[in-house]
Amino acid sequence: MVKKDNIVIHFFSHKTLDVLTNDGQVYIRTNNIDALYQQMIDNQVTIHPNGNLTLKPWGQKEFALLDPDNNLLTFGQSIEM
Repeated sequence: MVKKDNIVIHFFSHKTLDVLTNDGQVYIRTNNIDALYQQMIDNQVTIHPNGNLTLKPWGQKEFALLDPDNNLLTFGQSIEM
């Protein structure tokens, strides 16, 4: 489990999951993306190679990482444009 403020995410082991073909993903919204990203960096969490903190054309500021089973975890905050 991972807990941050009032959010708790439960991860479960799936021993038969083929991580090379897993395409699971979760989008997690936050109100302070810059601080969350910095916390991940400070804690040496590996950011997805294509998932650095970026302002997207659709008005979200996002970053992403992969969990051990290759689930894509994307964190985003709406940005007024």
